[in-house]
Amino acid sequence: MSEVIRCSWAGMADPLYLAYHDEEWGRPVRGDDRVFERVTLEAFQSGLSWLTILRKRENFRAAFDGFAITKVAAYTEDDVRRLLADVGIVRNRAKIEATVANARAAMEVPGGLSDLVWKYADPSAPVPATMADVPAVTPASKALAKELKSHGFRFVGPTTSYALMQAIGLVNDHIKGCVARA
Repeated sequence: MSEVIRCSWAGMADPLYLAYHDEEWGRPVRGDDRVFERVTLEAFQSGLSWLTILRKRENFRAAFDGFAITKVAAYTEDDVRRLLADVGIVRNRAKIEATVANARAAMEVPGGLSDLVWKYADPSAPVPATMADVPAVTPASKALAKELKSHGFRFVGPTTSYALMQAIGLVNDHIKGCVARA
């Protein structure tokens, strides 16, 4: 029986992490609220382990009204205080306030957030042989970050933007032979 090949970062024994790699990472995600969720979670992940965010994702969804842009955009300082008291999420004031600001910015994006992000898709990106071949930043992630910032988004630098691009399928960075590459 042949050995199953996976991206090295998914080699953790945690079943949640493995399922995320095998069933979600790199698969296309579309729709403004769904893309907004991923923009938000990538921003919250900055400086933390992705596994930390995965373990808290359902709490994030409950705390942020399922990442419904219109609901989050209407949040007040009372909501920020509520979120800062929620032990089920990452309680970082700057990231919480950025999420509210990002929801408001998303409402103003002509054509919607999903369309804006998806215009940076790169289906012709080379297939990485190993994780060492996967960049942290690309010209497309720099351009995406710049455009998001021009619309008023926060916590969307080039590295976070590239992680978003990988996560929602704008690029497929599963290594050659990875079980999840297809």
